[in-house]
Amino acid sequence: MTHFFTAGRVAALAACAVLAGLTFFFKFCIPGYSFSALVCLCLIGILLFYTFMPLVGLKFPGFARVVTRIFTIVLILGILVVGITEAIIIHASFGNPKEPVAYMVVLGAKVNYNGPSVSLWDRICGAYNYLEEHPDVIAVLSGGQGTDEPITEAECMYRELVELGIDPKRLWREEEATNTWENLNFSLDLIEEKSGQRPTKIGVLSSEYHLFRASLFAKACHVEFVGIPAKTSRPSQAINHFLREVAGVWHYLLLGGRYD
Repeated sequence: MTHFFTAGRVAALAACAVLAGLTFFFKFCIPGYSFSALVCLCLIGILLFYTFMPLVGLKFPGFARVVTRIFTIVLILGILVVGITEAIIIHASFGNPKEPVAYMVVLGAKVNYNGPSVSLWDRICGAYNYLEEHPDVIAVLSGGQGTDEPITEAECMYRELVELGIDPKRLWREEEATNTWENLNFSLDLIEEKSGQRPTKIGVLSSEYHLFRASLFAKACHVEFVGIPAKTSRPSQAINHFLREVAGVWHYLLLGGRYD
């Protein structure tokens, strides 16, 4: 028993206890932070593996050595994949907002019963600033109504932007989309319907962490993508969503999206 409670193992178990508390906090105390809870669970699993596998090695040294090497190799490869993907996401998050466009699609986010969610407010503010600086640009506000939303995301953005002083004639509402693929395709359809011509280049405003994945959808829609970032106002939310976006990107790359 005394051999078990070494300083290293005690420290590892203490760290697991802290991570378990953070897992509970992220999962049940803060809405929208489930991915941070999952990251904490993964860290707990890694710590427990390296804490207890040496004990297995006392009876089965060959087995423990092979399993540890395989686990370590997979872990290193996973860290490399996550790191490279995150670097690409961060690079794309700056966008290229100085690139001229005639139309900008503003991607929706959750609407609460008391108004826009924090993410949606960030996008509304980003859209307002961009439209103020580019008075000739038309904005397509895209987003349907979820089962837990009082109005469509497009309508919510429209009301807030009009309240801020944006000319309603510059705001076109697309109120059917339920995902990014539909956001872009339905918005392109709306632009074509209103202008008589389907654009080959559009600006897309979204939260900065979402721009890389949005660019993949734009490519699938055969349209040139101009990223316009909306800065995430809460640092903790930015960290959570930048981490979560890695999973979103690989989900898209491995499982694909919806196409016509």
